[in-house]
Amino acid sequence: MGPLVPQGIITGQWDFLIALILGIAFGYILERAGFSSTRKLVGVFYGYDFVVLQVFFTAAITAMTGVIFLNYFGLMDANMIYINPTYLWSVIVGGIIMGVGFLVGGYCPGTSFCGASIGKIDAIVFVGGLFLGIILFSLAFPWLEGLYKATPWGPSVMHEELGITRGMFAFIVIVLALAAFWITARLQKRFSDRNLKY
Repeated sequence: MGPLVPQGIITGQWDFLIALILGIAFGYILERAGFSSTRKLVGVFYGYDFVVLQVFFTAAITAMTGVIFLNYFGLMDANMIYINPTYLWSVIVGGIIMGVGFLVGGYCPGTSFCGASIGKIDAIVFVGGLFLGIILFSLAFPWLEGLYKATPWGPSVMHEELGITRGMFAFIVIVLALAAFWITARLQKRFSDRNLKY
């Protein structure tokens, strides 16, 4: 399956079943972590709940460390991992649109499906808006194609763009994550203390 070595242990016939199992597990974990709650999700923007930041940093570190060690021990060929081509301006514009949508709607695309699957009306409306946006973007693509393909960087990865090794980049990300955990814990405690006084 994919870049795992040796090839043939998990054949391509199992890919969809494995994807289904992983998707169900991922949705279950999101819901159990409270990520179907808009209050928890937008808490990072208002400074009272940083679980989203902590979870995503933890997920990034876990995946990154796993890939590095699997590659090092010869259990994965990291060079076989597909990397989407980067188009700088479409990433910037898309990131702004998603960020505003996240703040206003209270969900990101993944968590909206998590909320919709347990019957939350606001999440169902959000998912409907998501599909409407996809349809409108598809219809307007001939006019947006220039922006969509602006400033192509190809399949770029951060450590190569920065001119450092994969291991050094991983170390920097881990240090930044630990610093973010410490800062957000202090901010969250200060916010909680302030609420208790009032």
